[in-house]
Amino acid sequence: MTTTRALISAMQVTLDGYILGPEEDSDWVDSWSDALELLPPVDTFVLGGGMFPQYGQFWTTVLDDPGAATEMLGRELYPREISYAKFAAETPHLVVSSTLTEADTHWPTTSIVGLDEVRALKDQPGEAVYVVGGPKLMTSLLHEGVLDELRLIVHPVAVRSGTALFESITERQQFELVAAEPRAAGRVVLTYRPGSVSDP
Repeated sequence: MTTTRALISAMQVTLDGYILGPEEDSDWVDSWSDALELLPPVDTFVLGGGMFPQYGQFWTTVLDDPGAATEMLGRELYPREISYAKFAAETPHLVVSSTLTEADTHWPTTSIVGLDEVRALKDQPGEAVYVVGGPKLMTSLLHEGVLDELRLIVHPVAVRSGTALFESITERQQFELVAAEPRAAGRVVLTYRPGSVSDP
């Protein structure tokens, strides 16, 4: 009996649905490593080409120059961030992009791919796949019907404008709530499974 691998997106969002504020700020996020803790064991990361350069630069810096990473954050690194950086350095990253080249990657395990290659992951053996982001990629996978779960860390802050989690969605989408878990500092972790597209 074969089982399909789950593609799970885990993202941090404000109460009014933004992943970045109007100045591309995200000071409400405690740590970008926190989303990984919401997931089952994973062996592949997927992210979009727009997100990858800054993502790759930051997590490489955490290992190669911790002092510079501390300066970027304005605080000392958390142990879980160092653990994330080490895990990221040894885990395959598939970057969905039509503009980046292999020369733009930061780790030997990083490959530039298309959506077809991400879709094919579901039929390959392995652990779950962590869809890191950004929102355009998450929405694309949602439209393709290959995203299995959406896990959100919802922060108790409203920013009114910025980069919306669902700004690229093209049609109404239903979700099934699987779990809701209160966390520290007023945060809530919500787990959804995509349902079928429905008429308004």
